[in-house]
Amino acid sequence: MSKKVKAFLFNFLGFVVIYMPTLYLVNIFSRLNGIWIPLTAFMVALLLAPKFQAIKTHDGEKIYMKWLFIKGVKEIK
Repeated sequence: MSKKVKAFLFNFLGFVVIYMPTLYLVNIFSRLNGIWIPLTAFMVALLLAPKFQAIKTHDGEKIYMKWLFIKGVKEIK
């Protein structure tokens, strides 16, 4: 499996882990209805989910992560 595919899967899983509970909580605790429930959960998950990217370096391809709650960019091994 290439590093780009792993980065994509990490992005997807990170988004889903935040999106699903947020969708449930917005549905229960807000007065929103219709399309606004999933749109609100989408925006919250988009802002809070970690971002992964595969980058080619001199040492080969590496995966890096940036997240709102961690200062700087971290390498994923």
